[in-house]
Amino acid sequence: MKIRQLSLYCFDINSQKHFYNDVLGFSLIDDGHDSFTIEVGWSHLKFIKSTIEYKYHYCFLIPSNKLEEALIWMQNRTEVLEIDPQRYIQFFESWNAYSFYFLDANGNVAEFIARKDLCNDSNEVFNIKDVLCINEIGMPTSDISRTSDLLERKMNSTFWKGNTDSFGTNGNQEGLLLLPNLKTRTKWFPTDVSVEPSPFIAHIEINAIFYTLEFANSNITILKNTVNHND
Repeated sequence: MKIRQLSLYCFDINSQKHFYNDVLGFSLIDDGHDSFTIEVGWSHLKFIKSTIEYKYHYCFLIPSNKLEEALIWMQNRTEVLEIDPQRYIQFFESWNAYSFYFLDANGNVAEFIARKDLCNDSNEVFNIKDVLCINEIGMPTSDISRTSDLLERKMNSTFWKGNTDSFGTNGNQEGLLLLPNLKTRTKWFPTDVSVEPSPFIAHIEINAIFYTLEFANSNITILKNTVNHND
């Protein structure tokens, strides 16, 4: 699974654009009055102005050998969240992955992740162009099994890791839909930000087939497309 474009809703569009373009240095590829889009490797991340303040958790993939270097790079630009006192990196043993977290300008929980199994090392000094893609987006649900089954039927995607009781995932290491159970998972790790079914639109590629997934009011709509929306 590759998340080719992710569209999120944003209460303060100007502060968000300043954060991603001016502070972190992502390239703007579209800049409108009520929205903007940045280039994130093979993905596009779009923010659309909203009168409602939504909260999201999403994640960026970086080369598998660059997490410590990326951490220092990020700490020079914004606050990285402590997991424990003076500890910023979390190791997920079953995923063979390392992450650190930060809040964007609208208080969304963002993450940089290095997945060792992808073996995508880089020999370059880390910079923002080393961010490879949007790797994860949270899609809270009250029924993980039913949601994952729907994704499999509509997009031929598969359940990856986790469980169907509290926290599951659908996709693969290149792109994941995170499926926390709204009944048991109330906060996004490692914060007090509430897990909420906030709306988004994702353009997804699976086995060279493209889909549009719209998540709104806890409902999922999936359309099969013929083109990549990043073209």
